[in-house]
Amino acid sequence: MDLIERISTVRFTDPGAISSALSRRIPGPPLGSESLMIVAADHPARGALAAGGDAHAMASREEMLERCCIALSRPGVNGFLGTADMVEDLALLGALDGKAVFGSMNRSGLSGSVFEMDDRMTAFDPTGIVDAGLIGGKLLLRMDPSDPATSVTLERVAQAVNQLAAVQRVALIEPFMSSRINGSMVNDLSPDAVMRSMAVASGLGRTSAWTWLKVPCVPDMERVLKATTLPCLLLGGEVSDDLDQSVRHWAAALEIPNVKGLVIGRALLFPVGGDVAAAVDQLVEVL
Repeated sequence: MDLIERISTVRFTDPGAISSALSRRIPGPPLGSESLMIVAADHPARGALAAGGDAHAMASREEMLERCCIALSRPGVNGFLGTADMVEDLALLGALDGKAVFGSMNRSGLSGSVFEMDDRMTAFDPTGIVDAGLIGGKLLLRMDPSDPATSVTLERVAQAVNQLAAVQRVALIEPFMSSRINGSMVNDLSPDAVMRSMAVASGLGRTSAWTWLKVPCVPDMERVLKATTLPCLLLGGEVSDDLDQSVRHWAAALEIPNVKGLVIGRALLFPVGGDVAAAVDQLVEVL
């Protein structure tokens, strides 16, 4: 029986098994006890299925789950980030035991849509994060000064920061300064733009006590990371043709005191050559 048949049968015959699997899950490491190596798999819920030049790389749920299970099984991988469907599927498979799990919250800014900046909370909410026993929620925050929807998204993210802090869960904000170029949303990865986005994200909500940032690894990271005192996790971004070079950049950035780990998605799950285990092991070495 393949993964889709196994999981869909459980979902059809016994939906309560999902909450049971989550409640039985062995919790991850205590907050702040060690650096985090997190596998991210929340892209499909935003309609972003491409990886490594393949427009439909993440279209197969079975393949996504298999790749996630391989990555999560490797020594040194201690976290996962995903939407409720991915978290539940992996919990049913027992793949999240001992992992620090973040729930992805705002996924309505569909890739390539005219409403991409109007990124509402359509996935996990704070109640669901608590009920599922997750460590926190991840919030994508793209800011386009020319798009009026940016102010609405800022307000919604600030509200989510407040709600997560009220239940003592981490708000992991992924901020970008963005703009629409030839109809596509493009994130500005210049050091100055990343610093500006971090400054805005750091100030959201009535408290920043439970706020962390998820930031890209860009040039001049030592200067960039001086923009905040908040704990920061580095994101992986697009699949690189040169994983060795990416690893060197991540390794150097991990020496900066407020960098507390990595959140890697496509670069881990769909590496050039296809060997997920080897890519994960190479990254774990830098931690």
